[in-house]
Amino acid sequence: MNAKSLAFCTSIFIFLFFASCTSKAGTGKISDKVQGTELTAEAQNLLENLKEISSQGFMFGHQDDPLYGIIWEGDSGRSDVKSVVGDYPAVMGFDIGRIEHNNEKNIDNVSFDKIRQEIIRQYNRGGMITISWHLDNPLTGGDSWDVATGGVVTSILPGGGQHEKFLMWLQRAADFFNSLTTDSGVKIPVLFRPWHEHTGSWFWWGKEHCTVDEYKQLWHITRDFFDQQGINHLLYGYSPDAQGPGDIYMERYPGDEYVDLLGLDCYHRDNEKGTEAYQQTLHTILSFMTEEGEKRNKPIALTETGLEAIPIHDWWTNVLFPVLDQYPVTYVLVWRNARERPDHFYAPYPGHLSEADFIAFYQHPKTLFCKDIHYIYNPKD
Repeated sequence: MNAKSLAFCTSIFIFLFFASCTSKAGTGKISDKVQGTELTAEAQNLLENLKEISSQGFMFGHQDDPLYGIIWEGDSGRSDVKSVVGDYPAVMGFDIGRIEHNNEKNIDNVSFDKIRQEIIRQYNRGGMITISWHLDNPLTGGDSWDVATGGVVTSILPGGGQHEKFLMWLQRAADFFNSLTTDSGVKIPVLFRPWHEHTGSWFWWGKEHCTVDEYKQLWHITRDFFDQQGINHLLYGYSPDAQGPGDIYMERYPGDEYVDLLGLDCYHRDNEKGTEAYQQTLHTILSFMTEEGEKRNKPIALTETGLEAIPIHDWWTNVLFPVLDQYPVTYVLVWRNARERPDHFYAPYPGHLSEADFIAFYQHPKTLFCKDIHYIYNPKD
């Protein structure tokens, strides 16, 4: 038995109190939520287990993992990660950009039906799902990165000229979330990350494009609307970019009652001081997040990260792992392996120069992949 298998067996022994491997539909009384809707039992179990899982290690995640990869798209059951290590990521990320227009396909040209199917498959295999939303600019008709025109957030708040349009967009997202059910009718728990990377200014909801109060209102309207639509299977992740800890991180925090997980989006830039700067930034902000998470009873995660094209052969074990090993990080998610841009990928594939190092990363007892975390929807007692 190798170290990974031994660790997995030890994990199962420690987590015997998670009991059944079959999820049960229904709702459960909640202690962390103070919003109007009660979480489903599965979502509540996920939330509670996210607070515990860092005692075992951290889950590995990959954006769009089963949708496409290096020189392939839409192959049934395929995954670049699985092709390298024989297992799926514990966490899969998806994006619902363009759902606001009632489009057939999302921002990355994948059908929403396909995304829904893969979300259901990931849940059925025991893995976790997280969703982001790169929605278009409701004022100009441009994309998320269209920041030339000011006042976009103001325009979608109550009293603004685009408010009714925005409510329609929220309804279309709500309809998609409510469609995420198994054949037996179980609502699939999802960690949703609205209005992410707002401490930067590259999105129209960024810090230079709206006031602190407007940003908080945006969060509140989004969450309150989904609650009113009976969406009780979403957890909500707050994920600033890596501008800094303290006041910068918390300045636009919408409140503990609106947030379930504290996240961070932080990428490794490939330049002369890239590795040192990346690791130092992670140490500084993850240390702060650890303190805030303990104080607020919130799990923490590295919600987006990666090094484009991974030109460092031992990046996984010598750059990323040593930092995450020092903090109670619930999961880490690297960005997508684009099939349309040859150097835009963040997970290895067979033959990549970091393949062997990623296998070593996978084999470490503290890195959790899909087969390691099948208990996350099961009750603690």
